[in-house]
Amino acid sequence: MSYSSWLKPNKTSGSGNDTVNVGANAHTGRSARSTILTFSAVNCTDVPVTCNQTGAVEAVAMDNTTASVVKAGATVTITGTSNSSKLTFSLGSTNNIPLTLPTSYTAGGTSTTNGAAITGDPGATSAYTFSISFTVAENTSISDKSSQLIVTDNAGNTATCTLTQVAGSAYLTISPTTITIPAAGTAQAVTVTSNTSWTIA
Repeated sequence: MSYSSWLKPNKTSGSGNDTVNVGANAHTGRSARSTILTFSAVNCTDVPVTCNQTGAVEAVAMDNTTASVVKAGATVTITGTSNSSKLTFSLGSTNNIPLTLPTSYTAGGTSTTNGAAITGDPGATSAYTFSISFTVAENTSISDKSSQLIVTDNAGNTATCTLTQVAGSAYLTISPTTITIPAAGTAQAVTVTSNTSWTIA
């Protein structure tokens, strides 16, 4: 077989008049690709047929549009696919989880600087997977938190993943737990450390 394996003619031989239907595997790369089918017959000159396949539209997608983080915190990895020559990650307007954007991410198995051209431009020939990781600290508040991670491809297409971290546990610490008020009635300080509303009875 001399033509590229992505080309799929419905037959590779025949006799007399006939029709050959030529299809192809789906192409996920941005750049068009081409190969040649060569028709041959005994005592005849070979006839080449150039077969071109158009490139795919530039695109980016997250594997999941949401991700959950435990209240104790964890390292979270967000993955997706694209065929762009460059990806730029940013944080959305909802950013209650204190996240710091990493300076690099992985594209097609290669470490790549955020917002820089991807070495070798793998998206020209096929879609690739990407991943970016964050370390999320413990949620010490009693409210759920959320942040948005946005990825933008070189054509301006975007995809968003919303990270949600469950609320932390309520706590109440009092110090000291025993006080002595002098006869004159001078107030003594009691320190309250808490992340929730409290009352005195």
